[in-house]
Amino acid sequence: MGRLELQSVLEVLLGSENVYFQPPQSTKMAFPCIVYHPDNMDTQFAGNVPYSVTQRYQVTVIDKNPDSLIPMKVAHLPRCLYNRFFTADNLNHSVFNLYF
Repeated sequence: MGRLELQSVLEVLLGSENVYFQPPQSTKMAFPCIVYHPDNMDTQFAGNVPYSVTQRYQVTVIDKNPDSLIPMKVAHLPRCLYNRFFTADNLNHSVFNLYF
């Protein structure tokens, strides 16, 4: 699966198009939103040759609501791991690592 499929999955999950891939700092984001970018790759080897490579994305749910249900929806995606939570500029950030 590719990035555009992930974009669609995240938009459906969020219920809006406020899903941003590597947004520049000049982008005016609407909240709640999801921001994601490539983070790492998981490579499986056989005979010292890569035979399976899976892209990992860092997915961040940003919401003004501290009791938002959106992070739990993201947490239920296959191969998704919760990473951390933090607040910045009065916004709640829930960060996940998602292999997709």
